[in-house]
Amino acid sequence: MTVIIREISKICEKCNDKSWRQNKHIRRKIKRMERNAQELKRYVPHSEEKKIERENLIKTAHQIYIDECNKIIKKVKYDINELQVDGISGIVGILKIEHYMEHADKLMDQIKRRVIEGKVIPHDEKIFSVFEEHTEWICKGKSGKPQELGLKVCIVEDQHGFILNHRVMIKETDDKVAVPLLSETKEKFQNIKSVSFDKGFHNKTNKEELKKIIEKIILPRKGKQRTQDIEEANEKEYKKLKRQHSAVESGISALENHGLDRCLDHGLHGFKRYVGLAVLSRNIQIMGKILIEKLVKMVKRKREAEKKAA
Repeated sequence: MTVIIREISKICEKCNDKSWRQNKHIRRKIKRMERNAQELKRYVPHSEEKKIERENLIKTAHQIYIDECNKIIKKVKYDINELQVDGISGIVGILKIEHYMEHADKLMDQIKRRVIEGKVIPHDEKIFSVFEEHTEWICKGKSGKPQELGLKVCIVEDQHGFILNHRVMIKETDDKVAVPLLSETKEKFQNIKSVSFDKGFHNKTNKEELKKIIEKIILPRKGKQRTQDIEEANEKEYKKLKRQHSAVESGISALENHGLDRCLDHGLHGFKRYVGLAVLSRNIQIMGKILIEKLVKMVKRKREAEKKAA
């Protein structure tokens, strides 16, 4: 609503229309209504009578909020039809307003259904960000941060710590990206002999499909282990490769610590670009670490040789 009011006031000002001269006051009014509805939900009374009274107050506050927003949207639609807008900036402004009005209608419908009618909103219909529409609800299941908002990123790391490939997962689960991600990686790096995955990448067909690409696959089964899986897990090579898998966690932590915990770019394209640059910077860092280690060893050997010569 803030964006809608701000943009329509800009367009009206350019057209010498003073119908939105009180746009700041209208925005503050809408904000107060929103805050009032939020504050009422903070306090939960103990007695049943007061609970019913509080619920009625909450419903009334939300209904007033929705009615006021509807009134503003009707006025905006009327002004858009009446105004004669010229120039690209004006047309872009109107398209922007229409886009956010669609979001406003969806959110008002959801508020009505959830708060006033007491219905449950299906997860697929929920909007987690108006400005970054690709944002998803990520259940991590970890203490401290059980949920996050953003997009999941899957990475493939080699034994030296270099990230060979990555994939931004848009409405995808781990088991759905395992085969395509490994296929892409194998095309780029033909020398891959073995790959280790988390349990989350397992499903009925994944292991068979992955073995067609690479012979040695470490893919623990979810749930109860079969006799065949237990025997395979006890193999010496399997244990060795599975033990090395924990190294990928350091790569994930490094990406987060170097800026990927929060994307500062806008839009889905900006998110993908930001991830790509983070992966590149991580690989450069690993390369620098290897070169420094080589330089330190060379200096040590030189000093030892000088001591022996002396």
